[in-house]
Amino acid sequence: MRPILMKGHERPLTFLKYNRDGDLLFSCAKDHTPTVWFADNGERLGTYRGHNGAVWSCDVSRDSMRLITGSADQTVKLWNVQTGAQLYTFNFGSPARSVDFSVGDKLAVITTDPFMELTSAIHVKRIARDPTEQTEESELVIKGPQGRINRAVWGPLNRTIVSAGEDAVIRIWDSETGKLLREADKESGHKKTITSLTKSADGSHFLTGSLDKSAKLWDTRTLTLIKTYVTERPVNAVAMSPLLDHVSMNKYEQHNLYAIPFAPNCIFP
Repeated sequence: MRPILMKGHERPLTFLKYNRDGDLLFSCAKDHTPTVWFADNGERLGTYRGHNGAVWSCDVSRDSMRLITGSADQTVKLWNVQTGAQLYTFNFGSPARSVDFSVGDKLAVITTDPFMELTSAIHVKRIARDPTEQTEESELVIKGPQGRINRAVWGPLNRTIVSAGEDAVIRIWDSETGKLLREADKESGHKKTITSLTKSADGSHFLTGSLDKSAKLWDTRTLTLIKTYVTERPVNAVAMSPLLDHVSMNKYEQHNLYAIPFAPNCIFP
């Protein structure tokens, strides 16, 4: 299989996201311009112009009709995937770090960085079907974690939100009340900043990567540690294959991806 080289961004990449069908790949970078590519051949389909800062993350709706992006310019934008048109802009008082559509695409969870006198926060926004009816109001705002929240994703059935970041603590929150439900055990948890967090295809497990030179596999409902993968370098990004029982890790100062088998239904020592 010959690798495909995609050239288009002028500054370092920050985030990659496939759509559900796997035929489109969305890329974010520090050059302010999210881009969409054909996954099969690497053809560049288009760009989404409107941000004035680095774009840290993105997500695409289940039907591949809408894209959401979070940026250092203190905004989160909704886009029409096909036309590249901006549908709506959410404005914040600090950089937007992480974005994630809920199952059903009716809600989005957004994290904002600590900035000036503002603390880090998790925002839940309702996504209107008709862009003309979209509003700025948040359904829920959760404050409290120290330092930057690098990633927040929806738990099973949108009932919970899983977050992690600079304080190295994984937390599960009630998505309706904002109540903290549980935290990862400090003995089994990460010792340094958690850089990334990704869910399995069915949402039953999630994987975290950290500057402590490890990646960890967790049960989403119970926050039980299933498996620890130790590396010789800090882990920059992690991914879980939707087809095979593999996880992938990208390490700092290296351009290689490492695929490691795992069995989510097994009990590890």
